[in-house]
Amino acid sequence: MVDCIIIEDEPLAVEKLVLFINKIPNLNLLGTFNSGIDAIGFLNLNTVDLIFLDIEMKELSGIQLLESISIKSKVIITTAYEKYAIKGFELQVCDFLMKPITFERFLKSYDKANYEIEREKGVKSVSKIFIKTEYRLEGVDTNKILYIEGMGDYRKLVTTEKTIMTLQTFKDLEDLLPTDKFCRVHNSYLVSIEKIEKIERNRIQIQKKLIPISHSYSKHFFKKIN
Repeated sequence: MVDCIIIEDEPLAVEKLVLFINKIPNLNLLGTFNSGIDAIGFLNLNTVDLIFLDIEMKELSGIQLLESISIKSKVIITTAYEKYAIKGFELQVCDFLMKPITFERFLKSYDKANYEIEREKGVKSVSKIFIKTEYRLEGVDTNKILYIEGMGDYRKLVTTEKTIMTLQTFKDLEDLLPTDKFCRVHNSYLVSIEKIEKIERNRIQIQKKLIPISHSYSKHFFKKIN
């Protein structure tokens, strides 16, 4: 479970973030703050994994907050102003969300932060991502993914337990998955390196599935597995 807070002085922005957070089972909202000063008091007494932080606020801006205290939490900046992006990354924030924020972009940002949080906590055996399918989010343990196959507008994610259809692109899925464990081998296939049983004649076998390795991806793939 990822414990998070929102530091944001725009009521509508808070409402949208709360809505998005409530859609993700692994996110636990500890509180919302319309002032950086109020948030500092909370952070001094509580452990928080993730902060959604607005930049332009009264009394104390998001940048000033980051510069004034030592924050161990991962921080995702939420703002309507691109000019803060460079400063935000100088302060090593996890991601930068431009308003108005879409749920798809929010989900990608959360997955990035969650991966870093799990890695720092030493969570190695389970790394969960959330795949958007129909009108819900489906939790998937990346250690159980066999391969992902492109099927027209859809991507079919095949695991040891279930098959999931999603409209998320290969690029979206690659951004979510650990780069050391997964590799694109074809325009229509992305595979789990750990689940490969054998490679023969430019074809990969994962369980009973034979997956082609295309010429455009072969050099990168063989370099990665070797």
